[in-house]
Amino acid sequence: MKKFYITTPLYYVNDQPHIGHAYTTILADVLARYHRSLGEDVYFLTGTDEHGQKIQHAAEKRGVDPQQHADEYVLHFTSMWEKLHIKYDGFIRTTEKRHTDRVKDVLNDFYERGEFYMAEYEGLYSVSEERFVTEKEVEEGGFREVIQLKEKNYFFKMSKYQDALIRHIKENPDFIIPSSRQNEILGFLKKPLGDLCISRPKSRLKWGIELPFDKEYVTYVWFDALLNYITAIEWKTDEACFNKWWPVDLQLMGKDIITTHAVYWTTMLMALGLPLPKSILAHGWWLSGGSKMSKSLGNVVRPLDLIDEYGVDPVRYFLMRDMVLGLDSTFTMDAFIRRYNSDLANDFGNLINRVTILIKKNFDGKIPEPGEFNLTDKELIDEAGRIPAEIHLLIDALKLSDAIETTTSLFRKLNVYLEKKAPWKAVKEDRSPKSSAATTMYVSANVLLIGARLLSPVMPSRIKDILSLLGSTSDNQAGYDFGLLTPGTIVGESRSPFPRIILDD
Repeated sequence: MKKFYITTPLYYVNDQPHIGHAYTTILADVLARYHRSLGEDVYFLTGTDEHGQKIQHAAEKRGVDPQQHADEYVLHFTSMWEKLHIKYDGFIRTTEKRHTDRVKDVLNDFYERGEFYMAEYEGLYSVSEERFVTEKEVEEGGFREVIQLKEKNYFFKMSKYQDALIRHIKENPDFIIPSSRQNEILGFLKKPLGDLCISRPKSRLKWGIELPFDKEYVTYVWFDALLNYITAIEWKTDEACFNKWWPVDLQLMGKDIITTHAVYWTTMLMALGLPLPKSILAHGWWLSGGSKMSKSLGNVVRPLDLIDEYGVDPVRYFLMRDMVLGLDSTFTMDAFIRRYNSDLANDFGNLINRVTILIKKNFDGKIPEPGEFNLTDKELIDEAGRIPAEIHLLIDALKLSDAIETTTSLFRKLNVYLEKKAPWKAVKEDRSPKSSAATTMYVSANVLLIGARLLSPVMPSRIKDILSLLGSTSDNQAGYDFGLLTPGTIVGESRSPFPRIILDD
């Protein structure tokens, strides 16, 4: 069986989840569901990053122990993922023993093999990013609380893997996606790559994994957290499990952490002698008022606010449909409402009502038996038969927005087909099995079923209700063949799955 291992980054538990966290996690969930629908063996991993300065400061601000803070704030993420219908296979916390023990193994291994050395370093340090930065990075912006820092630390010999990493990127065009991020990393690697500071002295940071070879230091939070992608699949503890899933097929993240994944993480894997990820995808940011959503700017949209007002699946649909992977996208309530009313209320929702009401009213609520298919019928049937394969190619190419648009285009074609065939007129003359109207409704119901199944990974809850309404009791793995709704299948009572949003003037 083909396997698919997909990961999100670990999310800091210094605050509650926002739309950026939600987008990455929903994206991973949708892709995982698509691959499951193809019968693949899927492992979808997410989790929380619970060490480091941010967590220590957040706990101090609340007057609680860092572990207590992490234990409380991790619930914000697990409860949010439950509300967003996220179906993950693994959830890892960096404070878990199964993770911390393996991090210590790596630290000891690298220390004993001479991958680490101690040196005094003086330079600019970003408190918010918890890493040393260059003057050029500071000039380009994006860093807050930059201070001058001088201290002794342990360093990982990252620079010795620079040439090998450049070769790997050039030889594997799908390693970093999209190509703009690949070019960004190659540009970064044109200059001499410095070594990575992997420790923090306890004199300024106590909350972290203690270095097993020096009790005066804790591990740099990124060096700790990045290892979750292998510790969660039982590296060093269950060889069969690890070998089944590694290398990871797709690692998702926002574009702001592409360097840590495409450079820090990959060189760490090279030092461990492990294969590199097959693909690393850095998606864009959700913007509000032209700026990245951030707590400091006060322009963060909390997913739960939208969910409570409009439901989970419309929010999932909008986020997946309106961001082209790799590009930034702007969130506005007007854009959300327009997309909802156009795609869901008008094209999809009205179509469901139209088909089920006509069958209920004219064919005793049962899928009628069709007669011979004419050219118009065959054209739509052929289109419905072609689209699933096209969708799968788009998903493989990570063109999720295009895949959704292709599916909704099928609904628009079905609406045109119904207008052309006008079964509400034909049924007045003949509502018997194999009549023109019966054929039209048989074709319409089965094409609608295919389109709905294709959207199931995006809107799992409402699609389940829609499939039930159409009389389909099987799940998405039943396939996308035309004719799965056989004559006599009972159709449920029609109800609008996507009531139109009407705003007060």
